[in-house]
Amino acid sequence: MDTQNLLFISISAFIAVFFVLSVIAILMKIILLIFPESNSDNDTAMYAAIGATVSTLFPGTKITKIEEEK
Repeated sequence: MDTQNLLFISISAFIAVFFVLSVIAILMKIILLIFPESNSDNDTAMYAAIGATVSTLFPGTKITKIEEEK
């Protein structure tokens, strides 16, 4: 295989991957504009996981409030 052909194949593969990833990024942006992320403060699965972990590490404790540190 010629060195020049290998260089051409490598450059064209790089451009193709860059193009495909750009199209996917644009599609993701459009999907997020159509279906925005819900910002619900009630995430019961996360609260259950935190409660199970704390009760495993510290048996007999009671969780009264969970806050996010900013």
